[in-house]
Amino acid sequence: MTKFGKTKITIAGLLMGSIALAGCQTPIQNNPIVKPIAVTIANTQNITANLDSDGDGILDDEDRCPGTPINVMIDENGCPPSLLLEGHLKMEFRAFFAKGSSELSKEHQLELDKIAQKLQEYETATMRIEGHVSADEISATDTGLQLSSLAENRALIVENYLIMQHQIDPDRLSTVSYSAERPIVPSDSEESKSMNRRVYGVAEEPLN
Repeated sequence: MTKFGKTKITIAGLLMGSIALAGCQTPIQNNPIVKPIAVTIANTQNITANLDSDGDGILDDEDRCPGTPINVMIDENGCPPSLLLEGHLKMEFRAFFAKGSSELSKEHQLELDKIAQKLQEYETATMRIEGHVSADEISATDTGLQLSSLAENRALIVENYLIMQHQIDPDRLSTVSYSAERPIVPSDSEESKSMNRRVYGVAEEPLN
């Protein structure tokens, strides 16, 4: 075989090999590269819900008067302010206590001073004072009398403060004990229980 003949065979072989390789390739545009997507999973263990249980616009952790009725005007603490409409006075008072205690805090004394000032201004106004305890202040050794005494003592400490510190006539004040019968929030957390250890009072001018 001549040199020229060998060259033709070699070229023909290269052409056949190129065609075979071309038939085995897949077009690039039909085999896109898929990039991995980074997914971030939030750590839900540190997420706490900001609740407003009574719907008054003040979050529970800042609301000093939970359980406010709907459509009642409130101040920046979530509490109904004093009402004075056409000579009619109505003021609400709330005090909260440590577990097993009837000690009135300085903060609540200052609020009570405002009540006393209005009682002095409106001499025919009276005040009803309710004492309450939380469910966790009830134990197997408590008797109904002991439990009632704690709620009553809380109401009496408020009454006595008004009498001793501001000389309010005792005949204008009345106290009642509700024990743990009227919680304002479910006792399903320590914070909720603390809200039920309370005194609630209303100072009001009689309607004519």
